[in-house]
Amino acid sequence: MPQNTLEPSVNPAEETIRLGPLTVHFLITGEDSNGTVAAFEVTVPGQQRLAAPAHSHDHYEETIYGLEGVLTWTVDGRQFDLGPGQTLCIPRGAIHRFDNNGAAEAKALCMITPAAIGPLYFRESAEVINAAAGGPPDRMKMAEIMRRHGVTPAPPPPQG
Repeated sequence: MPQNTLEPSVNPAEETIRLGPLTVHFLITGEDSNGTVAAFEVTVPGQQRLAAPAHSHDHYEETIYGLEGVLTWTVDGRQFDLGPGQTLCIPRGAIHRFDNNGAAEAKALCMITPAAIGPLYFRESAEVINAAAGGPPDRMKMAEIMRRHGVTPAPPPPQG
């Protein structure tokens, strides 16, 4: 019978990544959980739209738990305002994004099951977002990073 090689620890990841004005603070990575779950907090200042394009993922569910403020999640065209103590499960294949339309900072706990993405995805995305210096990030570079990490960018919304 295989031995569990993981050592229990509190917040084993403890990494914070800045993506422009947003922060992602990893609590658990796939390496910490034998690939079963990744968990991170995302903090979004008031009146902030997500810089990355809407997207879907075919290899994992993403469950969001509201901690502070309200994030507006758009999932397959439907909007959900997620506040403290509320939960939203985004199924595989659903196109989604989030924005903070309020004045107050918002914070949510995000859990990825199984742990198909981790800090490397966010580090690479941060490089492109931060290089844009507050402007729109390079969509082609973002799409390449997303696809390489199993995230499918949604087509741009129709103009007009």
